[in-house]
Amino acid sequence: MLTDKKQQANVQLDLSQAETILCEKCGNGLFIQSFFLKKLSALVSPTGQEAVIPVQVYSCGNCGHINQKLNPTASETTKTSN
Repeated sequence: MLTDKKQQANVQLDLSQAETILCEKCGNGLFIQSFFLKKLSALVSPTGQEAVIPVQVYSCGNCGHINQKLNPTASETTKTSN
């Protein structure tokens, strides 16, 4: 079983064959890590205490837009600024 894991770790990927994700708004291909901070009420928190939960997303490095497919909170209307 260990040899299977070692073989999988040595697999070479040809990233030239992978699709580059572009910003839906401006077409830029460079993204930066960003975070939404979600505030969880003590009433629904599993610990019974209020909590702040960071949710990592990737925003466009040019215009700040977050692509729909890259946004786990996409059901919300999110405004981003330059």
